[in-house]
Amino acid sequence: MNKEFRLKTKEGDFLNISAFGLENIKSSPCLIFVHGFKGFKDWGFFPYSAKHFADKGYFVLSFNFSHNGIDDEGNDFNRLDKFAKNTVSLEVSELVQVINAYKNGFFEENVFDKIVLVGHSRGGGVALLSGLIEKVEAYVIWASVAKFDRYTERQKTEWRKKGFVEILNSRTNQMMQMNVASLEDIETNKNSSLSIEKAVKVLQRPLLILHGTEDLTVPIAEGEQIYNWSDKSVTEFEKLATCGHTFDIVHPFEGSNKKFDLVLSKTENFIRKLFKV
Repeated sequence: MNKEFRLKTKEGDFLNISAFGLENIKSSPCLIFVHGFKGFKDWGFFPYSAKHFADKGYFVLSFNFSHNGIDDEGNDFNRLDKFAKNTVSLEVSELVQVINAYKNGFFEENVFDKIVLVGHSRGGGVALLSGLIEKVEAYVIWASVAKFDRYTERQKTEWRKKGFVEILNSRTNQMMQMNVASLEDIETNKNSSLSIEKAVKVLQRPLLILHGTEDLTVPIAEGEQIYNWSDKSVTEFEKLATCGHTFDIVHPFEGSNKKFDLVLSKTENFIRKLFKV
């Protein structure tokens, strides 16, 4: 059974959350999918993945960050005003609140109380950072970033001068602005609360890293860097040959493929091995 939820955050925003496999909430771990930059819960592989794992017996949550730019219908970037104000720190806070909502009975009072975070791209970094505040049982990251400071000094100078930077969404052809607060958040916290290196080094939880060798958006070197920081006794790193950033999945979703089927099977095997379910 699937159901839509709406969670009010401590910041006063609302998170639209899709729950899949509610019948499994008492008997299996909860998988929480974390979308990336310019992503959303109904993009491409997320609904397919959530249904896949729900059909396998898991309880699955997939949600929109409040400032990802998507409207309440969940399909269009019609809230670019909110996108402009987004920060990584806000996303980390919201993910932690989703984790606590599950633990505190927001979706149902009696739950299995074991969580696996599955983050893609920037969402992988946010998932790892959330461990500095509220650790869960395991982490799976698909094509994750290893850093949030991804801009040249020239870009930063222009950003500060204008007060915003423009990012092209190549899928929708929209120019999407990010205010300078986003840059300030990254620069102020890059060695503390937004340090993926710090988060991984103190994670002390099972971690699966999946990264495509042909990823042009987030080079595989970033996956290698995360692995280098990790506790090798509880970390698995799989390099996926000929795979790009979204494993050849597009939006609107046109179906899975052998590359993405491999991502799902490796993720499932990792989780089953941990929880014996």
